[in-house]
Amino acid sequence: MSAYITKIKHPEIDGKEEEIKECLRNPVEVRKSSEDEEVLLYYKQEGAYFLCVVVRHLNGEGFIITAYITDKIKEGEVVWKK
Repeated sequence: MSAYITKIKHPEIDGKEEEIKECLRNPVEVRKSSEDEEVLLYYKQEGAYFLCVVVRHLNGEGFIITAYITDKIKEGEVVWKK
């Protein structure tokens, strides 16, 4: 996770690397981005909130775009649900 994301853009996720990995391994829901078909949003319940990890998938590879805490799951096509 880049320092820009954890220190400037979304400091609330600083130190949550293990939670981010767990969100990718065991999400409660995965949705396709409504803006880009190659981007998936992985969600994991964190108390009253959700951890969202945004990943771009391209040519069989993927990389994290960003991660953040949110109070609701965004709109978009459900790809997978636990």
